[in-house]
Amino acid sequence: MLGTVLLLLALAKPACPSLASAASRRAEALKRLLEVFGMEDPPPPPAHFKQPPQYMVDLFNTVANADGVTKNPGILEGNTVRSFLDKTHGEKMRFLFVLSSVAKNEKILTAELHLFRLWPRATDGPKRHHFCQVSVYQVLEKSEPDAPGGKKLLAARLVPLQGSGWEVFAITQAVRDWTKDESSNQGLLVTVQGLGGSPLDPPLLQFASGRDHHESKKPMLVLFTDDGRRGASLPMASFPDLQPQAPILPAKMSMPKVTGPRSTRSLDRLQPCQRHPLSVDFEEIGWSGWIISPRGDNAYHCKGSCPFPLGENMRPTNHATVQSIINALKLSEGVSSPCCVPDKLYSINLLYFDDDENVVLKQYDDMVAGSCGCH
Repeated sequence: MLGTVLLLLALAKPACPSLASAASRRAEALKRLLEVFGMEDPPPPPAHFKQPPQYMVDLFNTVANADGVTKNPGILEGNTVRSFLDKTHGEKMRFLFVLSSVAKNEKILTAELHLFRLWPRATDGPKRHHFCQVSVYQVLEKSEPDAPGGKKLLAARLVPLQGSGWEVFAITQAVRDWTKDESSNQGLLVTVQGLGGSPLDPPLLQFASGRDHHESKKPMLVLFTDDGRRGASLPMASFPDLQPQAPILPAKMSMPKVTGPRSTRSLDRLQPCQRHPLSVDFEEIGWSGWIISPRGDNAYHCKGSCPFPLGENMRPTNHATVQSIINALKLSEGVSSPCCVPDKLYSINLLYFDDDENVVLKQYDDMVAGSCGCH
């Protein structure tokens, strides 16, 4: 996509070379931004309007604030959560999830089958059953799963017959098998039996299917994975205070009066080191079609001077303090004053549709400058 745009721009002979140059720089910048997010091309927006699974929306809101900044580090297992909807749309209690979008370098940490338990149907006569046993099997022989060796038990437990809601079953080993050998993915089989293992006729418990029920109740596979991408080693904290830092002057310094016009760069040098907004609007760069949340990213940036003497409010390192002294005393040639840089970085979270229209929650380290200091 972006590569094609760049090629067309290179081959074209526009009347205004400066416009072509600006378009080329923009395309290159967007490509580099995609690389930060671990992508080569932006996923295409869904062909039709799709409501993301409520589980994924709730998970995003638990992990991140409205701007996508992580507010509860450590909640996610790994840095990626992928959701897949059932692709069978046919036989009930048989489920198939296509995992082709899972990258080879992703480590499968946990895999969960989410099934929505429907309200029980009204039945005549006394209610003798209060629980039933639900078993989840990995299908080994697609044509004859009930034959000996045709399936492998993954999870089983007692489920109450009264009420409705989501039931979650761990099926990690099966998904690991499927990602190693895609042809081994023959799907899942779910059975419902009485307490003694006998079949219930009529079945007293049913789960919502992908064919007959609302989108919000469709069977879903949720994967917690880790792609190995990690950021730098600046200190992390819990929920950051993202209010702009106040321009507190270092000790024994006052701001000189500006009596005439100065360049912006000159004025910046007069300001003490502090944090400033640095926003990216996803709609403005054409990404709002595939990114669900947040609407943009405010990464912030650090700008300002680190003059001698460095006060505590400048959050200097010991090295920066020594460098500032040497610079002020001119003890060594070529030693500049310390730089205003981020000293805390926070992760952000994206909730988006991938190339197969599955919903993904991904956490990216070191994306937001939490505070600035002289280093």
